[in-house]
Amino acid sequence: MNAVRAILFDKDGTLVDFDRTWGPAAGAVMERFAAGDAATLARLHAVSHYLPAEHRFLQSSPLIAGSSRQFGPLWAETLGRPADLAFFLEIDRLFTLEGRRFLTPIGVPRQDLTRLHRSGLVLGIATNDAEANAHIQADLLGIAGLVSAVYGYDSGHGSKPAPGMIAAFSHLTRLPPGAIALVGDTRHDLDTARAAGALAILVRCGPTPVDDFADEADLVVDDVGALADLLLAGRPADALSAEAAP
Repeated sequence: MNAVRAILFDKDGTLVDFDRTWGPAAGAVMERFAAGDAATLARLHAVSHYLPAEHRFLQSSPLIAGSSRQFGPLWAETLGRPADLAFFLEIDRLFTLEGRRFLTPIGVPRQDLTRLHRSGLVLGIATNDAEANAHIQADLLGIAGLVSAVYGYDSGHGSKPAPGMIAAFSHLTRLPPGAIALVGDTRHDLDTARAAGALAILVRCGPTPVDDFADEADLVVDDVGALADLLLAGRPADALSAEAAP
């Protein structure tokens, strides 16, 4: 296995606390779309697998790993709206507004990514969020200057689990996919890495457990801070497979 020379980070569930950020944010967005109609709001909650009293999603929610292009048609049908680009962009705009209001990081991403960046690793973000919002949140987290690329579902490389974001990062960095690790918290992230021929690193800090597919990853760690500790402790990055969680 090649040594890790670059890392692409998933955003939500990896750098950003999914439940504390998108739980209340999504609830606020659904309230905006329902416009005071309790029955409509209840239907949006139902198709989103959302628990409004707890401001969080069930693990079966299509919003956990999907983009607005993926869950948007469900919302459009519920609202009696066309499932078109204008509607998807409206969803993205409202999520950007509310996500900014509730943004909650996991740990201290700026500190962890600074350590990795100073070690010579090339860093980037690969998310199924919109690219514009990913840039905004990267700036708010203080990591915008540490990443060489930010890819969203609308960046022209496809959504995860398709391998396009990793292929684009490989082209940008002039590194083979085998020298790139994708760090994420979902099956989508694992499948994206596998499809691209990259290393797959899973974190346990996301909203869904990774135990069911952890043995398929090259490495499983608690969070990005733990990954930084491991990579910077002098352990050989080309031995990641030996560190995979059982």
